[in-house]
This record gives sequence, structure tokens and C-alpha cells, in this order.
Amino acid sequence: MNKRVCIISACLVGLETRYDGTDELREELLRDGATIYIPICPEQLGGLPTPRPGAEIERGDGRDVLEGDARVLAEDGSDVTASFLRGAKEVLRVVRLTGAGKALLKEGSPSCGLNRIKRAGMDVSGMGVTAALLASSGIELEGIE
Repeated sequence: MNKRVCIISACLVGLETRYDGTDELREELLRDGATIYIPICPEQLGGLPTPRPGAEIERGDGRDVLEGDARVLAEDGSDVTASFLRGAKEVLRVVRLTGAGKALLKEGSPSCGLNRIKRAGMDVSGMGVTAALLASSGIELEGIE
């Protein structure tokens, strides 16, 4: 039987890759024996450490960051846009190298959010930087709470 290959936010498989060094383990996702999951963390792939200051897209969403019309700012005020862009491009590279046809991404993240991100600590509608790049590249996406 051929297994499908799927990219997944590393925090969802129990890796402590979130900004605060924790995970968002969703054990039920790992019970799918027909899928090979490739865990990724765009922020780590972009060169950011774990733990790291939380970050938010200043206005708009990840599509605006890709267009150069918005920035990603860490809570300490530093501009981490370049790291988020680098991480998104590396995730797309992994998708292409592995032939993954789908990505399961953690909602609420400035990288991985598919339907919502955070701004000023509140949920707002929008995509993270990596989600926006993958969507524009035709990758099937699913947001996971």
C-alpha cells in the first residue's frame, strides 16, 4: 500500500517547537496509518530559536508579508519578517523534496495559521506566512486547532 506524504506543524506531533518551548500534541492525528507525516517548524527553519519571543503580523496577514506590505514583529519589538519568509520558503522546499501533497498546520500561528492568526493577543481572520506561501503554490492545506 502506498502511503501519502503530509507536512505537519511539528508542535502538533508533540515536538516542543512553539515560541514558548511547548507543544500542541494532537495524538489523534498520528493514528492515521496511511500517512507519513513530516514535522516542520517554519520559525525554526527560518533560524529563530526555541523558546523565542511571541510574534504577530503587524497588519493584514501572511499574504501581505509575502507581498512586502506588512512585517512580522516579535513582542520585544524586533522585526523577524526575514526569518518568517526564510522559514516559509524552506517549508515549501521540504514539500517539493518529499512530494507531500498536503499540509496540516496549527491555527493561530503567524506562520501556520490557515484561517486565523493573532493580533494584539486577539484572534483575527487571516493566514500565516507559511500557510499563504503554500496556498499560493497549490498545496492542499488543513488548519488544526
